[in-house]
Amino acid sequence: MTKLKGLLLTEGFHGMISQVEGLAKALDLDFIHEKIELNNFWKLFPPKITPVKNFVFKNELGHEFNIVISCGRKSVIASLYLKNKYKSKIINIHIQNPKVSLSNFDFIIAPEHDSLFGENVVTSKGAIHYLTNDELIENENYLKPRIDSQKKIISFIIGGPNKYYDYNDKIIDEIFLKIENNFIRNNYQAIIIPSMRTPKNIIEKAQNYFDKNQIIVLDVDKKAYLSALKLADHIVVTCDSTSMISEAAITGKPIYVAQMPSIKRNQRFKEFFNLFKSLKIIKNLDSSVESWNYEKLDETNRISGYIKDKIKDHDFS
Repeated sequence: MTKLKGLLLTEGFHGMISQVEGLAKALDLDFIHEKIELNNFWKLFPPKITPVKNFVFKNELGHEFNIVISCGRKSVIASLYLKNKYKSKIINIHIQNPKVSLSNFDFIIAPEHDSLFGENVVTSKGAIHYLTNDELIENENYLKPRIDSQKKIISFIIGGPNKYYDYNDKIIDEIFLKIENNFIRNNYQAIIIPSMRTPKNIIEKAQNYFDKNQIIVLDVDKKAYLSALKLADHIVVTCDSTSMISEAAITGKPIYVAQMPSIKRNQRFKEFFNLFKSLKIIKNLDSSVESWNYEKLDETNRISGYIKDKIKDHDFS
C-alpha cells in the first residue's frame, strides 16, 4: 500500500518540529517539512483576525499531500488556507491551541494542561514528540566511549530563555551548583546537552564551571541528545521546555526539573508540572537525589493509533 503524503507546517522551533515529525512518523507518512514565514505586516496579527489568504504567508504550497500537520501560531492560516482550498481531499491536524474556531480542523491535539475541549480535540499528557525507544537504543553508543564506567550518569538537558524564563547568571549558577553537589560529588559523571535555544554564553559558562571529566556537548547534536537520554541514570531538564521534559519521559527514568523564577505568569507551566508530578514522572531539583519508576510515556503512538483508526476509510479523492 502506498504511503500517505504529509505536509508539516511549523515556525522551525525544536519543540514544534519534534511534535509534527513525531506524529508524521507514527502515522507512517511520507512527509516534507515547510517552515512557514509570514509577510511582515501579518506577523503582527493573531490568527483569529488574519484573512485566510495565501498572501499572508511567503511559502508556495502545492497539493502533493494528503495530511497537513501544523504546529504554532504562524502555521494556522496556512493550514486553514489549504483546507479551504482542497476540502475533503486533505485532512488537517493542528497541534496546540490554534486560537481560532476548532471546527476549522479535522483533529486538534492539545496537551491536557491546556484544558481545550471539543469533539475533534485529542488530549495528550504533555507534548507529543519524535523520539522513539528504538532511536535511543540505536544511538546509545554515540557517547559511550567518553563515559567513565565506574560512575553513574546524570544527563543535564538545557533549554534557553523565553518569555517566561530569562536565564540570569545567578539562577544558572545555582542550578550548576545543584548538579555538582547532588550528582558529581556523589560519583556521577555529567553529560551536558544544549538545545537550539541555549545561548552560547551558557555553554561557555558550563565549560568554565565543570571539570574536564564531565562531557559538555558544544553544539546541537541529536545523536548526543539521544545517547545521553539512553545512558542516563538520572535526567535533569530546565523548566522552560515542556517539550524536552515530555521527550525525556519516554525513558522511564527519574527526571528532575531545574526550576527558575518566572518573569511573567506561567500558569500553563504550573499545570504541566502538577500533571507530571501526579504521574510520578518529575520532581523538582533540590538538595537530594532519589530513584523512582514510572510507566514510560509514549503519547505519540497512542494518539497516532487513534487517528489511524478514525481516518482508515477516508476518501482522499
